[in-house]
Amino acid sequence: MVFGVAAYVLWGLFPLYWPLLKPANAVEILAHRIMWSLVAVAVILAAGRNWAWIRTLNRRTLGLLALASVLISVNWGTYIFAVNTGKTIEASLGYFINPLISILFGVVIFRERLRLWQWVAVGLGTAAVVVLTVDYGRLPYIALILAFSFGVYGLLKKFASMPSAESLAVETAVMFVPALTATVVMQANGSATFAHHGPGNVALLVAAGVVTAIPLMLFNASAIRVPMSTLGLLQYLAPILQFLIGLYVQHEEMPASRWAGFLLVWVALIVLTVDGLLTGRRARRLARQGAPAAGREPITEPAT
Repeated sequence: MVFGVAAYVLWGLFPLYWPLLKPANAVEILAHRIMWSLVAVAVILAAGRNWAWIRTLNRRTLGLLALASVLISVNWGTYIFAVNTGKTIEASLGYFINPLISILFGVVIFRERLRLWQWVAVGLGTAAVVVLTVDYGRLPYIALILAFSFGVYGLLKKFASMPSAESLAVETAVMFVPALTATVVMQANGSATFAHHGPGNVALLVAAGVVTAIPLMLFNASAIRVPMSTLGLLQYLAPILQFLIGLYVQHEEMPASRWAGFLLVWVALIVLTVDGLLTGRRARRLARQGAPAAGREPITEPAT
């Protein structure tokens, strides 16, 4: 539990870190995050002498992880852009609605039949997007990009069936050359900040890899020790903290109409959580009685 709480709290505090890397823009920060994340996870795997998994890689798994690497790069870049341009609250919305996106994927891809209260939650989430679209005067595109990119990313990871650290190593290796190329181009055209704004800026950009790897390791330590239903509840810590940072630290605007949209999302999550807990309890009772029960666990690893 301590590992799980620590992981989600660190993910929730990310909006305090990325602004420290200014004047670097989102593309430069993303490129350095990818490159130094590969270095950090390689050191962790080397320390544990954990290389046997490389022999298990096949063309299908590599293909899935290559697609996942593109999606996680889009997710990371969008999130960094949102935080550094005063849209942290909208970014938090993306991770609030992510469980609802997972439900939609269940219906469309896995042909699952939703329970009544799941339909209610999806309906409330859809109403929230409509309300927020009216409030913003546009679709909440940052939230939707974050939710859908991470939703598809989670599906690909599910199909690839590889532990998080090893998966991150492959994903960052796939994107390493594009990230390095972007960094070299920015250095050549004079738009890069790396090595041009003092040692503090260099240290913070390099530390982006460690900042990415540490909560991932904590999540892994928690995931093998606590039930997925518990992690499913803990996952809301991250967007709650992001929302509070946007509201009270970055002082982003929250008119009444925006509050209404977020309240609809929160009610949808409460409905979804209560329904999931009751269904899980009923499934365990049926399992003890020897009756078959099936369910799909939520994806609970954020991609911030």
